[in-house]
Amino acid sequence: MKIRRHYIALRRAYSSIADGEAALTTTFELAERLACTTRNMVMILKRMESDGWIRWESRRGRGNRSELVFLVPLEHMLLEEAKEHVGRGDLQAGLDTLQGADGLAARETFQDWLTSQFGFRSQVDGKRRTDTLRFPLPGKIASLDPANIHYFGESHLVHQLFDGLVRMDSRGNEVLPHLAHAWESDNSRTEWTFYLRKGVMFHHGREMTAADAAYSIERLRRQAPDGLYSWVYRGIQSIETPDDTTIRFQLMKRCELFLPFLATNRASVVPQDVCEAEGERFGVGSLGGSTVGTGPFRLLSSDQRILTLEANPVYFQGRPFLDRVELWTMPIPDGQPHQDSSELRQYQVMHNVRMLENEGSKWQQVRQSGTTCKFLSMNELKDGALANPRLRRLLNRAINRGELLRLLSGDVIEEATSFWLRASGGDKEGRQAPFVPEALLEGELEELIAGLNSYYERSGNNALTLLTIPQYAADASLVAELLAAQGIRLDIRLLPAEQFKGGERMEADLLLFAIMLDEYRELRLVDLYTSMLQHMPDRDASVMNDRLRAVMAEADPAARAKLFIRIEQELTGRDSLCFLYRKHLKTAFHPSVQGITLESLSWVRFKDLWFR
Repeated sequence: MKIRRHYIALRRAYSSIADGEAALTTTFELAERLACTTRNMVMILKRMESDGWIRWESRRGRGNRSELVFLVPLEHMLLEEAKEHVGRGDLQAGLDTLQGADGLAARETFQDWLTSQFGFRSQVDGKRRTDTLRFPLPGKIASLDPANIHYFGESHLVHQLFDGLVRMDSRGNEVLPHLAHAWESDNSRTEWTFYLRKGVMFHHGREMTAADAAYSIERLRRQAPDGLYSWVYRGIQSIETPDDTTIRFQLMKRCELFLPFLATNRASVVPQDVCEAEGERFGVGSLGGSTVGTGPFRLLSSDQRILTLEANPVYFQGRPFLDRVELWTMPIPDGQPHQDSSELRQYQVMHNVRMLENEGSKWQQVRQSGTTCKFLSMNELKDGALANPRLRRLLNRAINRGELLRLLSGDVIEEATSFWLRASGGDKEGRQAPFVPEALLEGELEELIAGLNSYYERSGNNALTLLTIPQYAADASLVAELLAAQGIRLDIRLLPAEQFKGGERMEADLLLFAIMLDEYRELRLVDLYTSMLQHMPDRDASVMNDRLRAVMAEADPAARAKLFIRIEQELTGRDSLCFLYRKHLKTAFHPSVQGITLESLSWVRFKDLWFR
């Protein structure tokens, strides 16, 4: 409402005048404030007075100044303006408007109001019922191109919009048919042939063919040569498409993780014609690119922080029950560990939340839906203090895990000692938890500080450098706090996730990161260990690389797990890998939600949701 914006502008211009007090002014001065004519200003004042916003006492004559009394608090007007922006679908403008509020009250009121806008809504027009789920998505969406995603929210959306040749069951035990209805491999397990479904349509109306599937992998190799799981697709020697429904991969060597890789959203099938026409704009709404897949939903719009997904009526696995899903990307501060459940109570489906006991009873179920593990890795290759195995071990022991868990103090947080251990103290191979580092003795702390000081004198630095991404800034600060209490200084540096695999991290002494232990754990671990090889001396890296090759050549999952554990023991034994804690992710469902099924990262598949 334009008249409201005029009021906000005038109220800010006279911010030193309290509500209910008179400001001495003239219509000419007010007109200058609003860059309008005095005639229009008189009309604006009359409108504001009739609405009860101001009291205006006009005084004529030279030297006489009129009285303007503001009756409505600025925060109230900002709140109403923000609501109007949201009502028009411009969430960003609503959030920006409230940045001008001086106190917290208006922002908290807006947050409460915004919360009430989420959830399930059904509209009936005649006998036609339209079901919409409005869903919050903390964080940002920079790209929906499967080749260029970096955040969990982006990954979740790609699963709704695109499909792969195969898919993984939620437990990670079995690869299932998807765009390919069948496949086979030769005896050497280096040649894989997939047979595609007929009649699968892209969102823009063209039938998907084997040429699109081949193009998607070739494009991934060009777009992200060093991206997530790049060690898998760099191992593809050739791709053939004998006909429109057959695609054949020839691998350079056996890789038992090739099939699980094809189930990841990185390997999603994209349309060759659209991608070639749009280039780097594909999947990036801010650049005017489109997002076209074969998934159960298509992207209708992605404006002003709100992404609207519409049901794909010809989806090959059946039309979704929901007609529309609106995802509102909600900004969260860097390093915020979790969303407080009281702010999410109206959302009806909640991910990665911590719920108080009395709140949990109101929800249909709260299930463990995944685990994320935070850890430190030490740079052995840098010519510095941590090239010394003794100092690495002492620094690892200097981090008080018990105090770290106390500071985190969450029901979803627990001690971590392995990527493979279950919560009950043993893994499926029966291996018990390894020894947890003991606290330093007094003499050992002095030895560590002396070693670090010697490094500082040689290098000219005054602290060890810890590199992480903005999302883990809070964890880095806690580690720095614990070490500072013992006289050990850390310099925390933040690097965007999309740049984290670059050369800059080689200059850091320590890296803090996390790994999601879900159905793609094996892929994620190989990716992690391949990355860690860059921080090890060549001889040790070569031995570790041989062990990774053995993992990829092993067909038996139990045997692969033992090989993974051997690699983990080697890295923890040399204190290159230092576990911090493990966090169990929870997904809660409101009683009105039906058809819950989970996908990768244990996000809910929107396709299967329906409401009573």
